[in-house]
Amino acid sequence: MDYELPLGTDPVSIRRRIEAMEHVLERAFTVPGTRQQFGLDALVGLVPVVGDAIAAAMGLYLVWEARNLGMSKWQLARMTANVGFDTLVGAVPVAGDLFDFLYRSNSRNLKIIRKHLDKHHPHTRVIDA
Repeated sequence: MDYELPLGTDPVSIRRRIEAMEHVLERAFTVPGTRQQFGLDALVGLVPVVGDAIAAAMGLYLVWEARNLGMSKWQLARMTANVGFDTLVGAVPVAGDLFDFLYRSNSRNLKIIRKHLDKHHPHTRVIDA
């Protein structure tokens, strides 16, 4: 997958940025000897307090991009709730760190954004070979 981040404000550029950000946050690394993937969201969340705040800010970037696409307030609220829930539970010591590996708020938010893009901007779809 090409991760060159286009700087445009058109739906195609936004889709590419969002998909690249979700990949980095949720699936950039693999646990050795397994197929379990994780990303910066889980890694940064290991740092108490500050790490969870940074992970929340990175997750809210996806919400900001969704707002730029003109998504509904309901969709933006759902996405913000996903990030908030991830941040709240992720802040619990030890159990929250495990939770960060399992609950992927950014992947959930990407799914909401893709559904919007596929409906309102179908030309942004990329068919994987």
